[in-house]
Amino acid sequence: MNVADSAASELPSRPRIAVVATGGTIAGVGAASSDGSFSAAYRAAVTPVDALIAAAPGLARLAELHAEQLMQIDSADFSDQGLLQLARRVAALCARSDIDGVVVTHGTDTMEESAYFLHLTVPSRKPVVLTGAMRPATSLLADGPVNLLHAVAVAAHRSSVGRGVLVVMNEEIHSARDVTKAHIMRLDAFVSPHGPLGLVVEGAPRWYRAVARPHTADSEFDIGRIAALPLTGVVNGHGSMGRGMYAWVAAGARAIVHVGVGGGSVPLMQRAVLHELCQRGVQVVRASRVGAGPIIRNASFDDDACGSVVADDQSPVCARLLVALALTRWEGPRDVQAAFSKY
Repeated sequence: MNVADSAASELPSRPRIAVVATGGTIAGVGAASSDGSFSAAYRAAVTPVDALIAAAPGLARLAELHAEQLMQIDSADFSDQGLLQLARRVAALCARSDIDGVVVTHGTDTMEESAYFLHLTVPSRKPVVLTGAMRPATSLLADGPVNLLHAVAVAAHRSSVGRGVLVVMNEEIHSARDVTKAHIMRLDAFVSPHGPLGLVVEGAPRWYRAVARPHTADSEFDIGRIAALPLTGVVNGHGSMGRGMYAWVAAGARAIVHVGVGGGSVPLMQRAVLHELCQRGVQVVRASRVGAGPIIRNASFDDDACGSVVADDQSPVCARLLVALALTRWEGPRDVQAAFSKY
């Protein structure tokens, strides 16, 4: 029994899965050598969604597919407007009675951001799965076809309902809340600090843990109520750090994520800057450049006196999205801090 047959045998009929393509390396084109390697100069976002589906034999046995090309971009070009567009389309598809789940093909560079945004804004328990590729479609060892096959298998499986937005790459199933890209070229580039939720085994999901924080249908950030996102910026901490955060203020940012060293530490030269920003009504969020672990409020910096907020274990890029969403509903550090503790 092949992979497609194994997964399909667990279902009484073929689920109806929407495949929404946005571009990225999975749709990339480049010259491959005989050993399967490829040039770093390949062009992302070239291959259309129908060709992606055709390159993954067995998909038709897993699900009845509805395919659409929402965008055709390098994921580095995703803007907040693009996130809103994607979330609105995924939410609209999930609201349809003739759609049982959604798979989004996406570039890997910002996949974790789009996945997290959908995880917080799409008010549906239907499976939503993001996937992509570390090698372009023209590579002899392209990983896109099998990743797409596995993503559809996960989205089509009844056990995936209610688990939030998922990222399926390299036979692993990650929660959108945790996942991050940790390597620029390896097939196992995507990791989660708490481990994957499960694996794809013989064409079907096998689960090992669940997400404890609210998401999707239980989130307070319904995309249907969000017209726009406030401008937010991320400033990385480093030695001899200057007053670069004010560039974001000049551009109209309502919040800035300060990516501190270690546990989100603020150097002496920056403490007055953070106080000045909070006094001007700019919400400061302290995060860490380390990549894992919670930030402790008032540890090494007086957040209460400043009016700043600390991330829990959200990455800086996810902290940027969460503070932006929080500011669409609330103002003031108390409510924003509660959002970081809750989500």
